[in-house]
Amino acid sequence: MIPALLRPVLALLVLLFAAACTLAPVAPVPPPAAQGTEATRADFNAVVARMRPVATQVCRARSPHLDCNFLVLLDDRPDQPPNAFHTRDENGRPVIAFTESLISELRSRDEIALIFGHEAAHHIADHIPRMQREARTGALLGGLAAALIGADQATAREIMSATATVGARRYARPFELEADRIGAVIAERAGFDALRGAQLFRRIPDPGNQFLGTHPPNAERLREVERAVARHRAGLSV
Repeated sequence: MIPALLRPVLALLVLLFAAACTLAPVAPVPPPAAQGTEATRADFNAVVARMRPVATQVCRARSPHLDCNFLVLLDDRPDQPPNAFHTRDENGRPVIAFTESLISELRSRDEIALIFGHEAAHHIADHIPRMQREARTGALLGGLAAALIGADQATAREIMSATATVGARRYARPFELEADRIGAVIAERAGFDALRGAQLFRRIPDPGNQFLGTHPPNAERLREVERAVARHRAGLSV
């Protein structure tokens, strides 16, 4: 049973990590002529039509215990920044959401496919529950430390929130790289060029190498996709 003091902390973390993977706004760099102009809603719909059944196949093969019936949403509200994320509904069904502002910033169907594959991969690899478990462990350790020093309830809650965040973020970067690998393979299997899609990492703002940051540096993510694609095209498992 979860202690009463821990419940509000974990409730906040569930909301935080349900959409833990987000895409930073794309830098406004003019697209190279070879890659064409921005993507459209028609491009998005075409990518979803090809990617969703492949993501479902991969999900059922790798994680048969999960609900693999992906629900894909497009948020067309004009005030939303460029973003994509995954979550699960109350029944465990995976949800992948894009904002239309993100679609207009992308330059090819391959980029849309790579992002779609990445978000689907977070579900296939069961990242949300895994991060929540790490957060819960961190919060419990923080609660123990707070009890040992005799902290009051408000201070104890602050300590537990901080240690929960640290516990979850320990695995954030490895999870992002794992999603990049699996997502690249899903895109390739659906007939897209994941290497072309990965050129996105040359444009989006780089998070650098921040301590306990949630995303790896862009160069590392690009290399991860390149290695995964090379193995996939050579007929090796990823």
